[in-house]
Amino acid sequence: MRYCVDKKLLEPVFVEDTISVETDWRDRQLGKLIRGAGEGDAIVVSEVSRLTLRTLQVLEIGRECIEKGVHLHVAKNGIVFDNTIQSKIVAVVLGLVAEIEQDFISSRTKEALAKRKSEGIKLGRPVGGAKILKLDRHADKINGYLAKGINKVAIAKMLDVSPNTLYEWLKIRRASPVPDTQSIETRHG
Repeated sequence: MRYCVDKKLLEPVFVEDTISVETDWRDRQLGKLIRGAGEGDAIVVSEVSRLTLRTLQVLEIGRECIEKGVHLHVAKNGIVFDNTIQSKIVAVVLGLVAEIEQDFISSRTKEALAKRKSEGIKLGRPVGGAKILKLDRHADKINGYLAKGINKVAIAKMLDVSPNTLYEWLKIRRASPVPDTQSIETRHG
């Protein structure tokens, strides 16, 4: 907001793009925004990595904006991508930096996971089923509905779960007792 005021841009309209920057920019809100922008419009992002993490895509976004006469501002660096050679060079450099940074993050994550694995720490979801299931708190209701002869699909609908969730719960809980959720809530609450 401050950037827009300082640069004397019109009142900003905020667009939230919740899809990962790993997704092609054309398939995100960013693509829709650029397609709908016209000559003289300005698009402001906080930093290049909010556009994409791929150098080629940074260049594509810059080219698309330049062709439409849209000025793309990167607030953190105070950079404006327009039709100048300087902005084209900066787009390439910043795109490379964003891509390299993402590669470093990925590499560090893989190294940390490999280290934990070599230390004997099990990665991923623990083996075995959960002790408390989503439908355990509805056990009395489910048993009552079944006793009344209500079909399982209808029961699932009343509990706002998929029939498969109910079938799985029945398969597991008919083989073992339902834990006392009251005492579990007391211990954790």
